[in-house]
Amino acid sequence: MSAPVLDVRNLSVSYLIGKQRAQAAADISFTLSAGERLGIVGESGSGKSTLALALMRLHKPPARIDAGEAWLGGTDMMRLEGEDLRRFRWSEISLVPQGAMNSLNPVMRIRRQLADAIEAHRRDWTRAQVQARVQEMLERVGLSPKVGDLYPHELSGGMKQRVCIALAVVLEPKLIIADEPTSALDVVVQRLVIQTLKDVQEQIGAALIMIGHDMGLMAQSVDRLAVMYAGRMVDIAPVRDFFHRPLHPYSQLLISSLPSPDETKPLTDIPGMQPSLFDLPGGCSFHPRCPLAKEPCRQTEPTFLPTGPGRGTACHVVRESLDEPH
Repeated sequence: MSAPVLDVRNLSVSYLIGKQRAQAAADISFTLSAGERLGIVGESGSGKSTLALALMRLHKPPARIDAGEAWLGGTDMMRLEGEDLRRFRWSEISLVPQGAMNSLNPVMRIRRQLADAIEAHRRDWTRAQVQARVQEMLERVGLSPKVGDLYPHELSGGMKQRVCIALAVVLEPKLIIADEPTSALDVVVQRLVIQTLKDVQEQIGAALIMIGHDMGLMAQSVDRLAVMYAGRMVDIAPVRDFFHRPLHPYSQLLISSLPSPDETKPLTDIPGMQPSLFDLPGGCSFHPRCPLAKEPCRQTEPTFLPTGPGRGTACHVVRESLDEPH
C-alpha cells in the first residue's frame, strides 16, 4: 500500500474567549491517500471547519494551533511560516470555501481572479500561458470561457461555486478541502457542483476532504466518512461500512434520523444538545445523549482506536463489544 499523501497526527486547535480557552479540535489523527475522498460530518460547532482552517493554516488569534503535525507530501504544514507557507498554500493544498460570493472579489472580473492565483505562484509563466490555463480551467468546471469576462454578481450561485472550484484546482494541488461547498445551493445545483468537484479532483489526482451536513450527499460522493463531535473525531469508516454497519452510537443515531425512500419508518431524533466546549462532561462527551452509555463512559474519555480495515472509533461500548469472544 502506498504512503498516504496526507498524514494528520494529534492535531489540536483552541480558541481563547475571554479568559477561557475552548478546545475546538482535540487530538485529531487520520490519513488520506492520493485520489481518495474523505467526508467529515457532524453537528454545527463540532470542529469540522476548525479542522479545515487548521490544515490551511488560516487561523488568526484568538485561535491557536496547540499541538500536532499535518504532513502533506513530506512537508509538515504546521511548521511552515512566511513565504514558505504562502508558496505551499494553493500550490499544494487549496480550499473551496463555503460562501462563494464572499470569497470572490466583487470588483474584479473572473478571468483576472484566476490569473492572479496563477501569477502569484508561477511567475515564470508568460501571459499567453496564464490565459490559456484560465480558459482551460473554466472549461474544466463546465463554464464558458465568456464567463471570464463577467463579475461575480453576474453569475448564479452554482456558477460562482464552480469558479471557486476552478480557483482551488488551477495549480493542481495534492489536497483539496471543500468546506460545505453546496450549503447555499438548491438540490439540483448541489449535485452538479459536487459532480464537477469530483471530476476535476479525479483529473488532477488530488485527495479531497469534503465537509458538510448532508449525509445523503456524502454517501454518494466520498470513499470514507468521518464523524466529529464536540471537537473530537469519534468515528471513521469506509462509506459503505459506515451506512450498513455503523459502530459508534452517535453514528447509529445520525443514520436512523435520515428519511429513506425505500421504507416507511419513524424518524429518530437525537435527544439533548451538543455540550459547550467550555463545559464538557466528564468521560465521553457524548454520554449524556447516548442510549448505550455505561459507567466507564461517564468516567473515562475513550481513546480513538482501530476497529477494522480503514475503520476507527472512540467508544467504550464499541471496544467492549469487539473484545467479547464470539
